[in-house]
This record gives sequence, C-alpha cells and structure tokens, in this order.
Amino acid sequence: MITDHLANGHRYAAIGPRLTQALAFLRQPDLLALADGRYDIDGDALFALVQRYTSKLPHQGRWEAHQRYADLQFVAAGRERMGCGALDRFARGTYDPAKDIEFLTGDGDFVLLAPGDFIVLWPGEVHMPGMAVGDADEVTKVVIKIRMD
Repeated sequence: MITDHLANGHRYAAIGPRLTQALAFLRQPDLLALADGRYDIDGDALFALVQRYTSKLPHQGRWEAHQRYADLQFVAAGRERMGCGALDRFARGTYDPAKDIEFLTGDGDFVLLAPGDFIVLWPGEVHMPGMAVGDADEVTKVVIKIRMD
C-alpha cells in the first residue's frame, strides 16, 4: 500500500509506466469537471472511474480485495476514511472474477484521505473505501484500475 499526496506522485515513477500514466491522468486541470463514469487511459489495462457519492457510516462499509487490478484511489473533493488491512487478518469470501472483487470479513485500520490524497492498493490488499470522517460527506473520487500483468 502507498498513501501520499498527488504533489509527491513523481516519487513513484520507478514503479512502472502504468502508475506513472495514472498519476498523470489525475493532474489534468479539469479533473473535477469530468462527469461520473469510465475513462479509458489504456483500454482495460488502465482506466479511471470518476465517482461522486456520500461517504458511508461505519455499519455500511464492506471489506474488499482484488486479484487482477491494483486500485489507485484519489480524493478530488471531500474527505473519507479508507480501511486497509493484511489479507491474513480476514475471513475470505467468494471471488467474482467477472468483477475482480472479493468481499471479506475482519478488522483493519483506517487512514484519512483529504483532497489531493491518493492511496494505491495492490492485488490482495484488503480495503474498505468511502467511509465517513465523523458525519457523512460529499466526496468526488477517481479510482484508477491498473491491471497487473
């Protein structure tokens, strides 16, 4: 897992070209003007999902993990808490290969994501996105899916 501010994104260029492309996408000046939906950067290998939602209260959260894609989750507006934890601390669920998602149960830790912050979650890293910081908040987030092959 990596968590940082977009201003420091250049530090991660050595990890690979797809992460570099993903961070470049987030630096576009009109990012907040993009409509909700999918934006292909490199087809199914790298694409962005723009989302606007109300952050969830604790009882509404679900732990999840992926196998084929890493998530780069960027908070463009609002604030949220992101749950994260090691896979061995969770009871496994059923993996849905069509959606590349598995829901799990267990306990993890939480980090605060404010505007301009991002988190990279590698395949197998359990996370609970979209959680409220205190009261629910309106959030604009860009999730970039990075295929790991």
